[in-house]
Amino acid sequence: MKTSSKSRLFRNGKRQTAPKFGLSEHHILGIERLALEPATMLGRTTIAEQFDGAFFATDFWFMWCTTFAFQPWHSAVEFKQYLVRFAHMVSGFDRLEGIMRTVFNQYDSLVRPLHKWLFDRGVVFAMNTRVTEVVVVKDEGGFAVTRLVHTHDDTVAATDVERADRVIVTLGSMTEASSLGSNDAAPAIGSKTDGGAWTLWEALAPTSLAFGQPRVFDEHIDRSKWVSFTTTLHEPLLLDRIRDLTGNVPGESGLITFPDSNWLASIVIPYQSHFIGQPGGVSVLWGYGLTVDAPGNFVAKPMAECSGREIMTEILGHLRLDSDAPAILDKCICIPCMMPFITAHFLPRASGDRPQIVPKGATNFAFIGQFCEQPDDIVFTVEYSIRAAQTAVYELLDLKRQPPAVYHGTHDFRVLLKAFLALHNARAAA
Repeated sequence: MKTSSKSRLFRNGKRQTAPKFGLSEHHILGIERLALEPATMLGRTTIAEQFDGAFFATDFWFMWCTTFAFQPWHSAVEFKQYLVRFAHMVSGFDRLEGIMRTVFNQYDSLVRPLHKWLFDRGVVFAMNTRVTEVVVVKDEGGFAVTRLVHTHDDTVAATDVERADRVIVTLGSMTEASSLGSNDAAPAIGSKTDGGAWTLWEALAPTSLAFGQPRVFDEHIDRSKWVSFTTTLHEPLLLDRIRDLTGNVPGESGLITFPDSNWLASIVIPYQSHFIGQPGGVSVLWGYGLTVDAPGNFVAKPMAECSGREIMTEILGHLRLDSDAPAILDKCICIPCMMPFITAHFLPRASGDRPQIVPKGATNFAFIGQFCEQPDDIVFTVEYSIRAAQTAVYELLDLKRQPPAVYHGTHDFRVLLKAFLALHNARAAA
């Protein structure tokens, strides 16, 4: 299903189809300057240090930040990377056109078939297992992993690693310490000690400066957290109302953002069925809020302290469905999820804070995930994870191959012209 939103923004109970960006010439020049400025010159500066306060009240910002989950205090380098990477989508950004989706959710569409493919070929998935230490030694040949210390069901063990073995380590985790609430209870907020991903990287980092700086990303939960929620509906009333209000059927609109929301909340109505085996007559929607410590507009509590029912009460308020709210709330279950590190990869960083996939001198190991360095591509995407894994395998096995090249829309004059016109609220001739 092709996305073409008729309600990218929703204000005062009314949909806004293809809302104007609302950028001043000064803002546009700032975007163009940022796209051209070398990342090394930006360093650890934030987006807020690149633009005036009025920029963050434009509809361009509301659409951009909620599509990609940026905050004003996030990295100017990462914001620049996104501007360049998605130059080809700027012209259709007000309707979210050009987005590709899997038929079902990404777990059912990607993870399950990959798991089966690997399992059928003898790959062992050791569940309830945590690697607590990666022992790295340095000699005249370089750095080598010699042992993995791990726990399995609270039993500590170690596995020796030979020079001929290969170790691939996922550094950090955007979903570490995530916790679920319920329809009647808010989720708790965890820390980096509630899982093993960050503590493993912190134990590994002192071995070499080439292994990155995890504390740049894992010590600022107040700037990397937000709350998402999944709502299960047992009758069609809410989706029927949203269809009538937005003009889009499920799966067609993409993100619907409430710019007047104190939580800066958004919802997504996916094509149904969203899950393999989803029962007939049951539908789901998903949403999140970026500003989780502010009181709601209709519920006088921060989103971080709200139960699923309270979150849905707030969403129904923004949809102006007050009269239908009791019936909808009676037939839905909303599960909130607090994610302390979900945008940790956007925090201000400098060269060296993220390690290379195969660090200089590494002989039998590589790093993958959202916190390793890759030229041109952008974090918070499936592609970033895949390219990291491809690079690790190709280099460790000396396969003389490269991952598929990153698309450079900025090398196409037609893309640049359409983006320029869109930023100025104009359209290219057909």
